Amino acid sequence: MKKVTLGVSGRDAMSRRFAAAMRGEAQGQFISFETPELLFQTLTQMRWKILKAMTGAGALSIREVARRVERDVKRVHEDVTALLNVGVLERSDEGVIFPYDAIHVDFTLEAQAA
Repeated sequence: MKKVTLGVSGRDAMSRRFAAAMRGEAQGQFISFETPELLFQTLTQMRWKILKAMTGAGALSIREVARRVERDVKRVHEDVTALLNVGVLERSDEGVIFPYDAIHVDFTLEAQAA
């Protein structure tokens, strides 16, 4: 199963993963956001619906994605572009593709200092 982990991590955590990868330790597929707000701003409810419709479907045209989620092609194009920009979707000769079988979201909400 090809899984991507979406997470919230700063530069230190990304540097640690990079160093571990350079030592030959498998890291898996990660897409990191600096804050939870950026993650949620990027992965809106409508974009999750797009990902759900694309999971396991192979390459699709934007028009086909719009048909599957029953939305306007222009708005779906905007959402697909945002997902392409963060690396969740990829372009292919046949259209766009969600190249993973699963998404895992990983972040921790901690109490702020008083």
